[in-house]
Amino acid sequence: MSSDRSTVTVTDGFVPVIDLSSKGTPRGRASLAEAIGNALRTSGFFVVVDHGVEQELVDRMFTSTNDFFELPDAEKDAVAARPGVSGYRRAGGTLARSLDQETPPDLCETFAAHVTGELDEEQRSRLGGEWASWTHRNTWPRRPEGFRETWHAYLAAMTELAADLMRLFARALDLPENHFEDKFDHHGSSIAANYYPPQHRPPLPGQLRRGPHTDFGSLTILHQQHDRTGLQVRQGTNTWRDIPAVPHSLVVNIGDLMALWTGGRWVSTMHRVTNPPTHDTTSRLTIPFFYLPNHDATIQPMRPFTDSSSIERFDTVTVGDWVSRKVRKILS
Repeated sequence: MSSDRSTVTVTDGFVPVIDLSSKGTPRGRASLAEAIGNALRTSGFFVVVDHGVEQELVDRMFTSTNDFFELPDAEKDAVAARPGVSGYRRAGGTLARSLDQETPPDLCETFAAHVTGELDEEQRSRLGGEWASWTHRNTWPRRPEGFRETWHAYLAAMTELAADLMRLFARALDLPENHFEDKFDHHGSSIAANYYPPQHRPPLPGQLRRGPHTDFGSLTILHQQHDRTGLQVRQGTNTWRDIPAVPHSLVVNIGDLMALWTGGRWVSTMHRVTNPPTHDTTSRLTIPFFYLPNHDATIQPMRPFTDSSSIERFDTVTVGDWVSRKVRKILS
């Protein structure tokens, strides 16, 4: 794609689809930064295509992860999550709790792994504080074959894409492209695959595959199946918009930490996953990658704060303390 072609296709005027193929030219990067900044000021979400992640790796990651969730319960329970969020979790919790909302349990199983969970014991002990309780050594299943290696490769690819998106974020904020890089040189990122089992009986009143929530970090990159929708983002106070399920795309959104970091200039928006139609008993799998800064990074919000009342305001915050507080609320 030449750098003078439009990089943005607006879907329903709210969530743009952004073609990243022009990111290798100065003119293209300027155009992309403008489009991304516009999206993050309004919905906090955009969809990327031509993102550079090999489709073979995305497909292998999906197949391997889906095969894991289809294993017998006893085999999945063998890698059950310990304190924190690493490992396998049966359906039972709700992300709505992060917003102090009580809803029926989300109809979702998860498996998670962390960059810091691959460090050796001595390296993890240096993290210190409450962060250490969130970064136990990752536990990997014996099956399917190659699961761990595939997740490592996918984690590396997502990290590379996220780092470049952060450079575009900086440009969108009229900052040097390397502005955020020293906050991510030993980042604490994670992957948390979400498996939504077939629904053979009606959900409880108010029960969803994923209840309304915001992400709590800086940047999320989500793979979703293009033929199975359900992800929605809230516009205003009570309107929910579908996130387009575009083939070979990835969904990008920011979390609460990034909204704070920008002093409220960008928005961390509530989103949810709805139930399928009553006649649809298929499963659904999404794979979010959460790009988190260094555990010991101190985040200083841009000044002045905007008038937005939807963000928690701090003079500074340490990433490890921020994440620990958010995780405790979800798992309490």
